[in-house]
Amino acid sequence: MSKEELKRQLHRSGTTVGGSELIQPVRFGIIADIHKDVMHDADYRLQCFIDHMSREQVDFIIQLGDFCVPKKENLDFLQIWNQFQKPGYHVLGNHDTDGGYTRQQTVDYWGMDSRFYSFDQGGIHFVVLDGNDTPAHHQSGYPRYIAGDQVEWLRNDLSQTGAPTIVFAHQSIEFEEDDGIENGAEIRNLLEETNRQAGFQQVMACFSGHHHRDYARWINDILYPQINSASYYWVGGDYLEVRYNQEIDDRYPWIKYTVPYQNSIYGIVTVDLQEGTMELNGRISQFVGSAPWKLGKTREYWNDQTLTASVSNWKVLL
Repeated sequence: MSKEELKRQLHRSGTTVGGSELIQPVRFGIIADIHKDVMHDADYRLQCFIDHMSREQVDFIIQLGDFCVPKKENLDFLQIWNQFQKPGYHVLGNHDTDGGYTRQQTVDYWGMDSRFYSFDQGGIHFVVLDGNDTPAHHQSGYPRYIAGDQVEWLRNDLSQTGAPTIVFAHQSIEFEEDDGIENGAEIRNLLEETNRQAGFQQVMACFSGHHHRDYARWINDILYPQINSASYYWVGGDYLEVRYNQEIDDRYPWIKYTVPYQNSIYGIVTVDLQEGTMELNGRISQFVGSAPWKLGKTREYWNDQTLTASVSNWKVLL
């Protein structure tokens, strides 16, 4: 989409001041998979993010799920998030209902209006999806699906906005077979059809967390960035290692199943419609203890190109 087309699109959406167009970059802070209920220092990791975003004066913040379950012991953690003085948006993750909680309980606890919703900022339309619907064929494990009512809502929402759009989901819409949204192909087709009907790249990107990986890739002219966990990569019971000390390990028994990152990692996304660019500025950390490929298997097995203790920097033309 050319700059002139973007300007015309923003003019149609009413992004004007005093009769002349004002196209300012939109900047937002993004963080994923803090896992308050796993990490001993989740509060500190979240505080680092909030402090950084406040200093940078971003337009809003968003977390991509696996944040915390809605129990009273997590209220102090939630209050850290609520310190941010500008809008803060939530995406439901599969672990945010662990312990028998319902999605509605988590929605209410976090102060969300709905499981899936949209909002506008600076001439850009943002869509938040809930990938935790249960399909009719579901048998066991965490469901990862976007049901028909939500698909229809998404179709209507996209058809009613003429603005450039960014989508957020917890589980990736890229790969159905890799623990992503089971009907991801259906959602991708809907996003691509929206662009064909609009005659320009209306849906620009679809951000996700969940997979604790660090990359961004294109599929049919839509960018799919994966935002790494703020806390760790899960390696499972075959690769146990005490990463901190026995006291922490006793109090937080799931940590030894992970390879934690030393510092909180996250990013700031800048969307410049005047330039026609999207940029991510992330944070780099390092593993606490042994890297996954030091625990067994090969680097190729772990796919270490995307398994990093970082949220990488990138900039793309839209």
